[in-house]
Amino acid sequence: MINFELLTFNLTNPTLLFFILGVIAKYVKSDLEVPAASKNFISLYLLFSIGFNGGSELAVTGISNEVIVSLLFGMLLALIIPIYSYFILRVKLNSSDAGAIAASYGSVSAVTFVTAVAFLEMNQVKMGGEMVAVMASMEFPAIVMGVILLNLFPDKKTEIAPVQWKEAMKHSLTNGSVLMIFGSLLIGFVSDSTQSVGIKHFTSDIFKGFLAIFLLDMGMVAASRFKAFKKQGYFLLLFALLVPLFNGVSVAILSQFITDNVGNRLIFAVLAASASYIAVPAAMRLVAPKADPGIYIPMALGVTFPLNITIGLPLYMQIIHG
Repeated sequence: MINFELLTFNLTNPTLLFFILGVIAKYVKSDLEVPAASKNFISLYLLFSIGFNGGSELAVTGISNEVIVSLLFGMLLALIIPIYSYFILRVKLNSSDAGAIAASYGSVSAVTFVTAVAFLEMNQVKMGGEMVAVMASMEFPAIVMGVILLNLFPDKKTEIAPVQWKEAMKHSLTNGSVLMIFGSLLIGFVSDSTQSVGIKHFTSDIFKGFLAIFLLDMGMVAASRFKAFKKQGYFLLLFALLVPLFNGVSVAILSQFITDNVGNRLIFAVLAASASYIAVPAAMRLVAPKADPGIYIPMALGVTFPLNITIGLPLYMQIIHG
């Protein structure tokens, strides 16, 4: 049973309310907007802050067997989720679209991760610094698996073009969000702790304010994607709602065999439930040019992202607490 007190607590979170304000602004056709230059800066800042703080914490705890197991578990999820997602999607879609969507849902959303971190802080729950590395390492396995599936099971009478593996891997590993958060993690890990105190106000104190403005913009962007499902029917809408919830709930339960850390377990659940709308589309343009980005981007951003930050987070937390 869902803990409605926790759900209400999440829905009254100021940062989430700004997301809702963004949705409302789009529907009333307001001229409210966040300047493009500011959006880019805030995105970089959020990734930098989480990566650096995660690296600093990892330097304190050290690289243990649990850290290594967590990384392997995250990468395993990124390989498995695309497989069953692909075959579900093939009921209605062609191989290219099914492969692209499967890769998106096996990969992760950095913005959902950022929101989950804020949710943990709001509930005074700590996560391990290694979860930043787990998030960064789940991008490329999902992309690779998506490409493998659409090439193993092509549409009949369809000629498959040679796969540009090199370019796809480069996009998944050097994607701006992945590089920034992973690079910040390494810097935080090797930095001297006494000198790191000097930038604490920048890395921590203003985090939630920037997140609120970022989610305001995300609300406006997500609302603009909702209409894309009118042409697709209910199949994709149900997939974008039910499969992430299944992934999140399942991993919230299974993660108890990986770690006892409540924060880590929630992050695992959120990563499994999220879908990429940045790294995967960039790679799919190269390896699956016939896949329609007008389908998989709105699914991830317009449906799955709002679902996770409103209902998913408190639901997964309730399951973890038992």
